[in-house]
Amino acid sequence: MRRRRLALIALGAAAALAIVAFPLRATWWGGLVLAIAEAGIVGGLADWFAVTALFRRPLGLPIPHTALIPTNWELLAKRVGAMVGQRVLTKEYVLREIARLDLADVLARAAERLTRADLESLTRQLTRWAVAALSPETVGEAVARLARRLGREPAAPALARALEVVHQHGWDERAIAALARGLVDALERPEIRHAVGDLFDELVGHYRERMGAYPRIWLGLANLLGLIDRDRAVAAIAAEIRRIAAEPGHPLRRELTETLAGLPLRLRSDARLAARVEAAKRELLATAVLARLAEDAVRALRALLAADLATAEPEIVTWIAGRLERVRRALSTDPELRREVERWIKARATEAVERHHDRIAAFIENGVRALGPQGAVRLIEEHAGDDLQYIRVNGTVVGGLAGGVLYGIHLLLRLL
Repeated sequence: MRRRRLALIALGAAAALAIVAFPLRATWWGGLVLAIAEAGIVGGLADWFAVTALFRRPLGLPIPHTALIPTNWELLAKRVGAMVGQRVLTKEYVLREIARLDLADVLARAAERLTRADLESLTRQLTRWAVAALSPETVGEAVARLARRLGREPAAPALARALEVVHQHGWDERAIAALARGLVDALERPEIRHAVGDLFDELVGHYRERMGAYPRIWLGLANLLGLIDRDRAVAAIAAEIRRIAAEPGHPLRRELTETLAGLPLRLRSDARLAARVEAAKRELLATAVLARLAEDAVRALRALLAADLATAEPEIVTWIAGRLERVRRALSTDPELRREVERWIKARATEAVERHHDRIAAFIENGVRALGPQGAVRLIEEHAGDDLQYIRVNGTVVGGLAGGVLYGIHLLLRLL
């Protein structure tokens, strides 16, 4: 605004000088001053028109080739996106900057600056945010979007890739061990043991009904003598599951691991298995079970987190902060670990640039277009509008000087 007033003052001064010099135009010096003033007015008005025509129509008149920014906004957004994406942020430049970044040093300095208190504070804030943000409605919307995405993608290839990643990191063996330990812990509870016992009695009853009269007599006799005892059977089942959980080389664990390891190949090569997986996926997505399970899980998780955060020392905060502290110490003391993390991050970043670099131009174009024509006008005026007013000042001054030089040449030619 101040520079705009300066441009108006320069134009007004030229107009005032012209008015003062007009009665003296017959003298050589009066004519010179009048020529300077008139040329300054013309230069100032011309540059005012040029600057104004960038943003809007001067005086609201429908003059062609004015209001250039709002009129050509779509083309401008496209050209800005192409210029930045293809000439400034080129693929080679981005990859070179990624390679130059000393990420290991950044990780080391960050690990040294963080403290256990910082990690606990961050964990507490994130947990509170999760309690506030995780609502059944939000989860329902996320599940609906995920279901639509899963409905468009074939299930068998995605499941095969997931199982390969699980097996590559050894997560399948950990999951089997965790499942066995969970079953052991469950069978220690009286209500679970009672339910398993009822299931055992039901199975024995169904088996007895399918047998003939003679085997049924012997089975009843064995039951009478206590050879078939539900508590003994449940104890045997619990002992075997306990052994499975304790022995990494147990045959059942090896068999389950081998089955999971060979499943990706079957999913890719067995058309009937892939069709069954796809049918199961469609059946699951067609029901509301997935959404209800997610909503129930979120409600239970929110209640658990809220109750834990209400305590003086939340267990979830202590547990997460403890593991983050272990990661922090490892990054601070292990240079090789930092280099491995750096290599992994740079490899993923390079893959992302190679795969998605073509989208940079479209991303920038959409961002510029999102401003809208009037928003772009305001943005440019806020950042460059004052500097553009100097064009008007310079137009007035340079125009006046050019007018004076031309009038001086005119006087010189008259003298000659």
